[in-house]
Amino acid sequence: MATESAGRAGPARERRPRFQTLSGIEVKRCYGPEDVPDAGSDRRLGRPGEWPYTRGIHETMYRGRLWTMRQFAGFGTAEQTNRRFKYLLKEGQTGLSVAFDFPTLLGYDSDHPMSDGEVGKLGVAIDTLADMEILFDGIPLDQVSTSMTINGPAAMIFAMYLAAAEKQGVSLDRLRGTIQNDILKEYIAQNTYIFPPRPSMRIITDIFAFCADHVPQWNTVSISGYHIREAGATAVQELAFTLANGFEYVRAGIEAGLDVDRFAPRLSFFFNVHNDFFEEIAKLRAARRIWATDMREKFGAKDPRSWKMRFHCQTAGCTLTAQQPEINIVRVTLQALAAVLGGTQSLHTNSFDEALALPTEKAVRIALRTQQIIAEESGVTHTVDPLGGSYYVEWLTDEMERRAREYFRRIDELGGVIPAIEAGFFQKEIADASYRYQQQVESGEVTVVGVNRYVLEEEEQPEILRVPDEVQQRQVQRLRDIRRTRDNRRVRQALRDLRAAARSGENLMPRLLECARAYATLGEMCDTLREVFGEYRDRAIF
Repeated sequence: MATESAGRAGPARERRPRFQTLSGIEVKRCYGPEDVPDAGSDRRLGRPGEWPYTRGIHETMYRGRLWTMRQFAGFGTAEQTNRRFKYLLKEGQTGLSVAFDFPTLLGYDSDHPMSDGEVGKLGVAIDTLADMEILFDGIPLDQVSTSMTINGPAAMIFAMYLAAAEKQGVSLDRLRGTIQNDILKEYIAQNTYIFPPRPSMRIITDIFAFCADHVPQWNTVSISGYHIREAGATAVQELAFTLANGFEYVRAGIEAGLDVDRFAPRLSFFFNVHNDFFEEIAKLRAARRIWATDMREKFGAKDPRSWKMRFHCQTAGCTLTAQQPEINIVRVTLQALAAVLGGTQSLHTNSFDEALALPTEKAVRIALRTQQIIAEESGVTHTVDPLGGSYYVEWLTDEMERRAREYFRRIDELGGVIPAIEAGFFQKEIADASYRYQQQVESGEVTVVGVNRYVLEEEEQPEILRVPDEVQQRQVQRLRDIRRTRDNRRVRQALRDLRAAARSGENLMPRLLECARAYATLGEMCDTLREVFGEYRDRAIF
């Protein structure tokens, strides 16, 4: 229909009247130098390893070191997940990533009535330091970096991890890893929060200060667009909302009296990588440039480590289909390749059966092998930012930044991130985008292979992993044994000290660490802080 040129054979035909990215950005037939007149300037592109890091945060990137291959894993009891960790490490994984079950994510013990039916089902159940010791049994914590996807009770789980390291004889300054600890995106997208936003931000700045003094190699927040995207956001929204949250943490740290260069180098990011190959690459390049520019010019950071955006990527779980699940391997491969071409520092590839259940060993091995083939066989790691200078990629990078900054302006008009959360702004934007996408799928405007085109009438179902109900019984029994055998006088004193610190404004981390050492449960620590801080209740958005 569109005819930008006509040759001797007549007007050039195209398959559809307009082409656009998944975010709805109109795409021209072809791009040239006129579309990116400033692409060669140092403020836009620069060199790899140099501000504004559009082309990557390291001079050599994967020629020097490959990304960390970190598969998200956790189910059942700590023993079961420990076996999966060891299996993945044996197969070549280079970092651990812990998935927790719903009760743990919400700060409930496994015998709480709210936990019934959920223990160990979507992640591992962690109630006390005893579970954490089993989870990392035989895994030296000074030799592996660990990422933990936990937010509302992040400080309590982190305290248990620190106490487990002490039990192994590992000093805290040797620990490497990340707690997600991104409470703002919980209010925006995932909803596993506990406390209201303002005391939650206080807990996070307490972690900033504690880690700067005692756990200097630890990433204190993984500012996460992943869950925002999984909730239905576009790539532009993921970029804008994630960066806005990141800047909000920087403001909170500064307002708490911390020097920005004392905590900013340990902030990291976590992005989703969806199906639109070039849009995802442009999103990651734009993210680095926005962060570097604003950290230097808006927040006054002077340490180049504060300017460098380091991020983990995960392929998009929401794109996986229960129909013809084996073709998810192809989706994951393309998404993983986009993450690598976008310059990720760490990568999780989803397993093909995750639209059906937790991944089997076979499925997770294939997902890991996908990364290994990209790293070792494809040749894409031989040069840095191989798409840099592409007219289309540079134009799209600029366009992603322009649209993200338009969102920043709207958030500022609402008074900032927390007032925008309380007004339901982010939630409504995501809900609207999700609705538009679903309409496009149902109308056939967007093709999902195996779902609305190329459908099979009969499908063979793969083997899936099931977590038996007996897991809850075993976990509850261990929890009761711990409560019976621990020094309960020490636990009561530790919880009293925690309550007093919460009321006084004292840094909470030393008190939480003492609670963990005493084998106080996750629920006991969270309930103590619920008494002081209250619980958050979301407003419904329609």
